[in-house]
Amino acid sequence: MSVKDALREQRIETPSWAYGNSGTRFKVFAQQGVPRTPYEKIDDAAVVHRLTGIAPTVALHIPWDRVDDYGKLSEYARDRGVALGAINSNVFQDDDYKLGSVCHPDATVRRKAVGHLLECVDIMDRTGSRDLKLWFADGLNYPGQDNLRARQDRLAEALRETYDRLGTNQRMLLEYKLFEPAFYSTDVPDWGTAFAHCLQLGDRAQVVIDTGHHAPGTNIEFIVSFLLRADKLGAFDFNSRFYADDDLMAGAADPFQLFRIMHEIVLADALKPAAGIAFMLDQCHNLEPKIPAIIRSVLNVQEATAKALLVDHSALDAAQRAGDVLEANAALMDAYNTDVRPLLRELREDMGLDPDPMAAYRRSGYAEQIVRERVGGEAAGWGA
Repeated sequence: MSVKDALREQRIETPSWAYGNSGTRFKVFAQQGVPRTPYEKIDDAAVVHRLTGIAPTVALHIPWDRVDDYGKLSEYARDRGVALGAINSNVFQDDDYKLGSVCHPDATVRRKAVGHLLECVDIMDRTGSRDLKLWFADGLNYPGQDNLRARQDRLAEALRETYDRLGTNQRMLLEYKLFEPAFYSTDVPDWGTAFAHCLQLGDRAQVVIDTGHHAPGTNIEFIVSFLLRADKLGAFDFNSRFYADDDLMAGAADPFQLFRIMHEIVLADALKPAAGIAFMLDQCHNLEPKIPAIIRSVLNVQEATAKALLVDHSALDAAQRAGDVLEANAALMDAYNTDVRPLLRELREDMGLDPDPMAAYRRSGYAEQIVRERVGGEAAGWGA
């Protein structure tokens, strides 16, 4: 398959929450023209796909995107050229979850949390979504606050009940996070914990790698290669960070890392949609305009992928077998240092797209249109 053919097949899912207001732990920064409803989020996601050609799905977050009729929402998305993607649960905002959700010491709270996870599977049935994405803010602030082993037992029990509710063609994606909001111990802190739980659950439980959820210096591409080898890599949440979980535009802080990650994907022939890995963005844009930031993130992932596809694998393999350290590294660096922007412009023209999606968005007038039209109501977002 040619580089262009591989890039044509690429799919990157955008998150509904990235189109709404967001901020730091201290303040949410409101912007004009942000969506007020899940329908308006879909409108924005459709613009991103129309301009990039590779973002055909939008992830939902429950309850932020709860509607009365999910069939109607799905039809609305289809009419605009996109589809509904992963369903993301939320068991971290209610007061009941102060001490945890599925790991909470109180069985009543755990029952409420699991009930929400099951509700998300019900929504998947109505939207046709394949993936249930789970992230838990569960953890401890102090030694002795709770029983560490018991919390893992509670987590396993909740995951099992939810997993058993999944339909035949549905998957569970388990996300991990190094810290936050727990300062002493987080219940799903790393890929090993997520992997162990998914391994115990079965084939349709997979690990999500959020590129921001690691300690500085972590070799994320090693995690990628390990999970690919174990057939347990289900999805990516792409963003970028300078410390941890900054949720900046993908590829903004360390584009070379993004290239190295995509190199492992290409090496494993796991880029094509049939391989089953969901490539998703998970980021919030607090200072920069949201839609352009999402477009740029999609393009950054595409650019890193194009460079990864240009690696001369024959030369790389020969150098590795010969133990030639410099030539092996050069094989990667030659691809990384290639300017793929002309190639991507050609690809977009071949696909009937504007070769410069960012310029096309500026010319479209859509930013001005949504500022004029989205007046009144309550802007989507999350409080802090």
